[in-house]
Amino acid sequence: MDTVWIVEDDLGIRKALQMNLSLEGYQVIAAEDGETALRLFTQGTAPPDLVLVDLMLPRTSGIDVIRALRLRDQDLPIVVLSAKDQEADKVLALSIGADDYITKPFGLAELLARVRVGLRRGKRQRGGRSQPPLETGGGRIQIDLPGRRLLVGGQEVETTAKEFDLLHLFMQHPGQVLSREQIMERVWGEHCTLRTIDNFVLRLRNKIEQSPEHPTLIETVRGIGYRYNAERRRDDQDF
Repeated sequence: MDTVWIVEDDLGIRKALQMNLSLEGYQVIAAEDGETALRLFTQGTAPPDLVLVDLMLPRTSGIDVIRALRLRDQDLPIVVLSAKDQEADKVLALSIGADDYITKPFGLAELLARVRVGLRRGKRQRGGRSQPPLETGGGRIQIDLPGRRLLVGGQEVETTAKEFDLLHLFMQHPGQVLSREQIMERVWGEHCTLRTIDNFVLRLRNKIEQSPEHPTLIETVRGIGYRYNAERRRDDQDF
């Protein structure tokens, strides 16, 4: 049974979608705001096969939800449901990772058809792509993307969701200087302080560097941000 998530703050629309998708045989998980959706995703609650997301959400916007979901899962089908019908809104959502965009009001038949198409596309992508672990440091550091696990020297090291996402970002861009603003946008998807980013980098260094006091993997580029000094042993697509 495929699992469809609904991230929609309008109670009437959310309930109608829940009912109709359930009648179609889908398992449905609903969240009334973006913050709740991301918390459920991080907790591994009924992992979605497709996400329907509104853009104008309280607490965490739909744009930030899309960014965060895409960072965590490159193949997850994401369909926007929004009353915002301007071309610029559609281009923005699609450019940051949405797969489809449906404007409100919409017809039920069209929605169900697009859900079926999105699920088929997602299954083809997942079936055609293996996800070997990303490795750096001669294989000393590995991250298992599907399992969201960090291995250092063959031993699993516990990380928070943001620590894992930050390391994943660094390992996707070896040798590239990433500004603090880029890191903020791609990992947090919302405003945070520069000090927060520096603290998370320090925590990562303590977990992956052989000598955290003299880091060689995560290098500070003064006045800009950080550079990850390691070549990827296995390719992974940038987001």
